[in-house]
Amino acid sequence: MKTHNREILLYYHPENRSDRQTLAMAKGMSKHVRSYAYGKTPSTETSWKGIIQSLDCHPKDLLDKSHPYYQHHIKGREFDDESWVKILRFNPDIIRVPIAMSGRKAILCKTPSDIHRLFEKR
Repeated sequence: MKTHNREILLYYHPENRSDRQTLAMAKGMSKHVRSYAYGKTPSTETSWKGIIQSLDCHPKDLLDKSHPYYQHHIKGREFDDESWVKILRFNPDIIRVPIAMSGRKAILCKTPSDIHRLFEKR
């Protein structure tokens, strides 16, 4: 998945204060910010595969392992890659932190200030 180098895509939980702070910081960094609320914006398996590829991580790494849904339905079970993508797509509430993307770079924003890593030189 690729965006314009000056554009920021942010996937986040709008009800989470820290996530809203991340969005505010993103808007302070660029005039071109597109924000997508987990669960409120339609997502496809293709878009999730692109996000995972850009992050260079396993889908399980995106999940909040303390979330009740994770504890009851996922913990201790093995899934193939397609199933992990479906878990993300249909259970966005268990995604642990915002995901920010710009150009070909994607990062997990564990704190609001992590958004600044998006424009650091590689």
